[in-house]
Amino acid sequence: MKLFFVKRHCCSLASFNPNNSVKHPSDKYFQILHLCRSAQLVPAIHLLNTLHVPTLTSSSNKRFLYASLLQTCTNVQAFPLGVQFHAHVIKSGLDTDRFVGNSLLALYFKLGPDFRETRRVFDGLFVKDVISWTSMVSGYIKAGKAECSLEMFSEMLGLGVEPNAFTLSAIIKVCSVLGKLRLGWCLHGVITKRGFDSNSVILCALIDFYGRIWQLKEACQLFDELPEPDAILLTACGNLGRLRQGKQVHAKVITYGLCGNVVVESSLLDMYGKCGLINESQRIFDRMSKRNSVSWSALLGVYCQNKDYESVIRIFREMDVSDLYCFGTILRACAGLAAVRLGKEVHCQYVRRGGWRDVIIESALVDLYAKCGCIDFAHRIFVQMSNRNLITWNSMIYGFAQNGRGGEALSIFDEMIKEGIKPDYISFIGVLFACSHSGLVDQGRKYFNLMTREYGIKPGIEHYNCMVNLLGRAGLLEEAENLIESAEFRDDSSLWAVLLGACTTSTSSSNAERIAKKMIELEPNHHMNYVLLANVYRTIGRWNDALKVRQLMEDRGVKKIRGTSWVETTINMSSYIDVVDTDISCR
Repeated sequence: MKLFFVKRHCCSLASFNPNNSVKHPSDKYFQILHLCRSAQLVPAIHLLNTLHVPTLTSSSNKRFLYASLLQTCTNVQAFPLGVQFHAHVIKSGLDTDRFVGNSLLALYFKLGPDFRETRRVFDGLFVKDVISWTSMVSGYIKAGKAECSLEMFSEMLGLGVEPNAFTLSAIIKVCSVLGKLRLGWCLHGVITKRGFDSNSVILCALIDFYGRIWQLKEACQLFDELPEPDAILLTACGNLGRLRQGKQVHAKVITYGLCGNVVVESSLLDMYGKCGLINESQRIFDRMSKRNSVSWSALLGVYCQNKDYESVIRIFREMDVSDLYCFGTILRACAGLAAVRLGKEVHCQYVRRGGWRDVIIESALVDLYAKCGCIDFAHRIFVQMSNRNLITWNSMIYGFAQNGRGGEALSIFDEMIKEGIKPDYISFIGVLFACSHSGLVDQGRKYFNLMTREYGIKPGIEHYNCMVNLLGRAGLLEEAENLIESAEFRDDSSLWAVLLGACTTSTSSSNAERIAKKMIELEPNHHMNYVLLANVYRTIGRWNDALKVRQLMEDRGVKKIRGTSWVETTINMSSYIDVVDTDISCR
């Protein structure tokens, strides 16, 4: 049997044949294990080719050898080689071994292109321990199928397998994702009863859980119980945007002398970034004595989360270390800038560096091409994906909606429901946006009601904006206004601005004037409200009233803010000021 492996632009071939003979097989065996620990997979395979068969007759030797080789394949991301070793494991009868089985599961879980393959490997294991079950519970969360994680956890308990700290922390994360408050409370009780309440991993997961469901009192109590800071706690504080608690942890980090720990420092800069303090994150990064791919990726994430996409691109070009996971952040920055050319270059660079099929990267690619108008290219990537999470589905729905293909957006949404993926707040924004821009009034009403009644999602300002726009474009101005009046966002001028646009389209000048005046009452310091009212007067020929609005704007000291935009050139990305100022004076 032959093992092929590719490294950069060359291809080498190693024959994996345990029947070849050597003089000192025991020495070779330990050398292979040493090479595996050093992540030198290719030399290990070449040495394996010279290993004498009697050395492999010991079941203990074989299980450690195959487990080490599989773990090395996982660490160096050599999935094709790992699959070939899987075949040897089956041939050698070691697929019944728990140690080898968990190594196989880790390989497919971390590198497998399709999570269904991971499930098949799991189902084929003769011995399933808590590590195996925990891998599957965590895997389903990563795949965007949190409900399946709960089912797996329930099955695990039914078979009498006792969960460990990592299993419980994974299930707590499921409760956070699904918003299951009651189940989270029950798990907290189980954790306390079984004595896991002092475990920092579980405590940090609970802090994150309570924070995400806005039970801040419980989150703060757990925070005070933590004896020592760590990276997980800093991440939890960052996810909650809890700056005060984050600073307390930072003080403990200094007290315990952990400032030289690259993982802790990376978590610190990530925490400050999520709390909006970009300069503080940059200062921490500049003071770091050691930097690795984790710290560089964390800095990229800070700027990307705060929508400073220019800095993301600049830092990426300066990076000493290029971890493949950072490409997701770069692609999101390209999408934020609508820089399709730069995005394609990053895409090619990712492939050249041996990037594997990863749901995060592929979702970022779908989002990039959809936002840049390359919707067919985005759909092609989407169709070829073997594993899709909720973010992937939402990107595709919104992409079709933005590109005027509302019917296809709704088809993707229905397909997502059939796949068992539960839609969220963002999903329905895309669906209602699709209905709005395609004039699908009946479907819009249907999905708006479905969102609240079937899925219990409370409509936000974005959903109301889409519905008002949909009804207004259809000439149903009275229904649109009634919808605004019934919403808790009735005093939000953005809703009235959408309705005003519909009034202008329908040439309802009296309604347009009334709504524009209401917008000025709601936000007297917002320049656009005056511009819109003046434009209404100009449209119906009331030039003197338009001049009065301009004068009122000057008297109140309200100034029009010029907009900026991006233009992609063959050299770089440049921003320019929009000098087209809507002139509301009479000429």
